[in-house]
Amino acid sequence: MCNEMAGGKDSDAYYRLQQAVYWDRPDRSITNVSMSTSSAHTTFIIENLKESYQIGEELFVTVHAKNFENTSKSYGGDFFQAKLFWSKTKASVFGEVVDLLNGSYSVRFLLPWVGEAQVAVRLIHSSEAVQVLKRHRDTDSDRVYFNGYYEGPGPNKTRLSETVTCNVKWDKNGLERIGTGDCCCEYNDPRTQETWRCQRPKSLPCSALVYHSMGGYRNRLTNKEKMFMTQTNKGIIGDKSIIKIFHSNGNETTDVTEKCRPGLHTPVPAGFYLKDVWTSFVCSTRHFTTLTTTECLKNKHIYMMGDSTMRQWFEFFVKTVSTLKQMNLHVQYQSGPLIAVDVENNIDLHWRAHGVPLRTRKSAVADLHYISNEIDDQAGGPHTVFIFNLGPHFTTYPLDFYTHRVLRIRKAVLALLQRAPATTVIIKTVNTGYKDIFGSDWYSLQLNRVLHWAFQDVGVYILDVWQMTACHYSKENIHPGPVIIKNEMDILLSFLCPE
Repeated sequence: MCNEMAGGKDSDAYYRLQQAVYWDRPDRSITNVSMSTSSAHTTFIIENLKESYQIGEELFVTVHAKNFENTSKSYGGDFFQAKLFWSKTKASVFGEVVDLLNGSYSVRFLLPWVGEAQVAVRLIHSSEAVQVLKRHRDTDSDRVYFNGYYEGPGPNKTRLSETVTCNVKWDKNGLERIGTGDCCCEYNDPRTQETWRCQRPKSLPCSALVYHSMGGYRNRLTNKEKMFMTQTNKGIIGDKSIIKIFHSNGNETTDVTEKCRPGLHTPVPAGFYLKDVWTSFVCSTRHFTTLTTTECLKNKHIYMMGDSTMRQWFEFFVKTVSTLKQMNLHVQYQSGPLIAVDVENNIDLHWRAHGVPLRTRKSAVADLHYISNEIDDQAGGPHTVFIFNLGPHFTTYPLDFYTHRVLRIRKAVLALLQRAPATTVIIKTVNTGYKDIFGSDWYSLQLNRVLHWAFQDVGVYILDVWQMTACHYSKENIHPGPVIIKNEMDILLSFLCPE
């Protein structure tokens, strides 16, 4: 199925995808929770610590994982996140963690600001907890389920209504539990080749499906698995030395001069915060005022599609540009469609949800469109901007389902850029936030790797927000706070208006 949707992806590309999402696993049977990684016993050290450093130098840290019996681990697979920070100047940078596959992990930091810094390392999930996440992703995809609302005429001018359970139709992974045989109504989209399935209502036909909403959560973790998941997002004890960073003696600088353009690689680190302002290492970004934001958006048709984190961008523009007026389309706000118009500056701004699966309040099914179909239905052109994201609502499904969806969007983007090469396409990655069985950062990291793999060779902008949310001092939230959103917007606007 993936080959059919690949849009130019060959077998070598699929091998690279397998490499991109590979994650080491325990090399033995884990019979006891005490064998799993303990944040209290795990430590980190700074390698070859010097009295002072120059801006642009690198710092290396080694993490030694230990279990609850204080024994060193001999296999990899733990999910750590690391950052360099200094609270007084609101400075932070993301560290690249490399799994050495032997119980140790190497972390590389760039030293991007003049001043002081300290290292912080967190155990997001133990290698044993990652296996719990993986097992449930691949066998328990109906742990998040949805409601379908059927409505139709009844006797004596009454209205009949029924609510049933719905979900994605995919092979195995627990989704077959919805029923067998003639259990269900199936809604196949001929263009995406995806099927949405609902339990058959008792008194109404399949054509009577009118609304969709989130149904609920099923937590099927065993007691042992729950124990593994308690070691989540815990700080690691380590070297608290203050790192002193000075100006370079030579002309060493971390400044990036390359103008923002499609197809640029996202390095690690992708940038850093100083005084709450993000400096990008991807390309030379600007910082926009209300006036320059309006000027940048002038004469543009902007189509945003995705989830609520993309809706935050829509809301930012409506709040920032006073001449941009949002219209009330009398729809469910959580899923849209939403529209704001600035007649004076000829700006129209749209946002809509990415289609099912979608954890949302009760919404009209007719309003839920697949991203690839929306792209297929637009002419594109120099005044058209497409911005989309895809992630948190897909964390409970197997990677091949997400890959299928992403590759169908890739095909639509390639066709769009072929018929209208001057169209701007921007993809927002998943940010950090959730840490549980329904939406862990480990799931999101894997989705991001699929996204990068699919679009790295397509002429699009990838706005990678992962590091921006992972290293900021604010409490992690799937919906980042105003400081982070403003910095994301500066990058987005730099893509649209590089000078």
